[in-house]
Amino acid sequence: MKNYGIGTLVLTLLKERTKIVGVFKGEIIVKKKQFKAESKKLLDMMINSIYTNKEIFLRELISNASDAIDKLYYRSLTDKKVSVKKDDLEIWLTPDKENRTLTISDNGIGMTEEELEDNLGTIAKSGSELFKEGNTKEKDISIIGQFGVGFYSAFMVSNKVIVESKSVDSDKSTIWESTGADGYQLKEGTKKENGTTITLYLKENTEDDSYDEFLETYHLEQLVHKYSDYIRYPIKMMVTETKHNDEDDKHEEVQTEKTLNSQIPIWKKAKKDVKDEEYNDFYSDKFYDYEKPIHIIRSEVEGRCSYQALLFIPSHAPFDYYSKDYEKGLQLYSKGVLIMDKCSELLPDYFSFVKGIVDSEDVSLNISRETLQENYQITSIAKSLESKIKKELESLLENKREDYEKFFKDFGTQLKYGIYSSYGMKKDILQDLLLFYSSKDKKLTTLKEYVSRMAEGQDTIYYACGETTDKIDLLPQTERVKEKGYEILYLTDYVDEFVLQCMMNYQDKKFQNVAQDNLDFDTDEEKEALKKANNEAKDLFSAMQKALGDSVTSISYTHRLKNHPVCLTSKGALSVEMEKVLNTMPTGEKVKAETVMEINEDHPIREKLEELYQKKDTESLEKYTKILYAQARLIEGLPIENPTEISNLVCDILAK
Repeated sequence: MKNYGIGTLVLTLLKERTKIVGVFKGEIIVKKKQFKAESKKLLDMMINSIYTNKEIFLRELISNASDAIDKLYYRSLTDKKVSVKKDDLEIWLTPDKENRTLTISDNGIGMTEEELEDNLGTIAKSGSELFKEGNTKEKDISIIGQFGVGFYSAFMVSNKVIVESKSVDSDKSTIWESTGADGYQLKEGTKKENGTTITLYLKENTEDDSYDEFLETYHLEQLVHKYSDYIRYPIKMMVTETKHNDEDDKHEEVQTEKTLNSQIPIWKKAKKDVKDEEYNDFYSDKFYDYEKPIHIIRSEVEGRCSYQALLFIPSHAPFDYYSKDYEKGLQLYSKGVLIMDKCSELLPDYFSFVKGIVDSEDVSLNISRETLQENYQITSIAKSLESKIKKELESLLENKREDYEKFFKDFGTQLKYGIYSSYGMKKDILQDLLLFYSSKDKKLTTLKEYVSRMAEGQDTIYYACGETTDKIDLLPQTERVKEKGYEILYLTDYVDEFVLQCMMNYQDKKFQNVAQDNLDFDTDEEKEALKKANNEAKDLFSAMQKALGDSVTSISYTHRLKNHPVCLTSKGALSVEMEKVLNTMPTGEKVKAETVMEINEDHPIREKLEELYQKKDTESLEKYTKILYAQARLIEGLPIENPTEISNLVCDILAK
């Protein structure tokens, strides 16, 4: 007790920010103290705004306990007066359902009364940060958090918090007690061993929140496994287990000490010490996949922004992968503590299939450690990961072709979207990862492989679109190209042609749809002869187009066909295949390609059409025209607007 004169009373109270709880014979009994005004506001924010997930409190308190043990251990390395056995250092969780309390205790460095008041009486003052600043020469110091901000997350789940701590430098312990923003009180405790014990008096359940779950051992174990599995010190708890007694053939419940955390992350172990089975088990446990990954990537980068990464390429797509419900992202750890379960900023959309973790001490976090601040570190890590993933996929393609093709069948569309959605800006990153079927053997090939097989002087990569390779192979437009000895890429995915149009070229080789009207293999003489034939038949074509209305842009003879009588080609950037794709979209908008009906100049149908025109048999010419157009649409896989009419027209002609 202190004896104050009345004259110094007010100044003393202002200085110490105290409340008078009693005055006896001039003695002021100081027990309860108020937070600073700004601290009260911050505490209210901490409880109601900053933390969005209540379960985070356990991560914060365990991280603080780990810091306290770290401080003691580092102190023992330089201070002979402090003796520590590393195997004895531990953190304990003790749930008490009867009293509705949860206790988190450690045997770390502890705090004096002054340190308790400094660290817990001034919110957001970090004892851990001060410790690090005072030990900058120690390279191995890896203090996790900031005792202060994280500690107050306890009030999200508690009505009252009691902290008892004994410093390794003090003979007595101190109890800090608070019910929230009203303030706190300090008193002498009875703790004999150094360390800190935090007891949370949990709130009563509400309609929206159940605080009882933080008293269940299985739930606490889940939270430790989720957030604090890689705290370097054992996190222990007494759990109830059922054991069988062989003597009386009965089961009995016994209390058993259990270590809840793994302590050493698999990605921090030497590569030579980790077997494939361990990686597979880790992947299955963390990402709930019943199949082992098709490829594993480990990366460790040191520099301006250092990090370790353990990534997995799944062997199959999740059921919701191509839906709006799928969430991309890597688990982000800071010093082994889970910060975000899915950090989307670390992966571009085209690599969204990648699962895994990133652990970095250099990432700047907000004060709740729930979300990231905008900073160059995340951008730097993401760019590095993008490059690493690309190289690993290229290696998989080159060295394990069968595995890569299996991967591509599930995730290839996502790679293509990367080029399409960026309007071709990402083609340098992704173009060598793409696979397309080839007319050469109807197997998957890369663009690089296609170019390596191109004939001397060939400057064009030819492609054709359709539902399957077999259907594309039968397209009349492919006949002449194959006859010339050119390989054709068979595009069977609806996004394929959009991708090639965005790319525009590959290694200065332009892309050419064999169904475009500008495809031309004719010599100058052949071109001149075809131009003359089309000029002479322009009245015939005019009559035929009148029968089709605006279904086609024009009609002409062609040399592109070998055996087939007719085909549809398109003008401009919008092809017939793109028309089909766009018209299946749920937008309600319909588009139409500028189509040309091309008739094989060397086919007998040409003579028949010219004969009907010369005889002025307009009715028959109209029937033939409509049938030819319907035939061309069917070959392209396009629907016929009036199949009954076409069926009747065919029957009329057959009956003659």
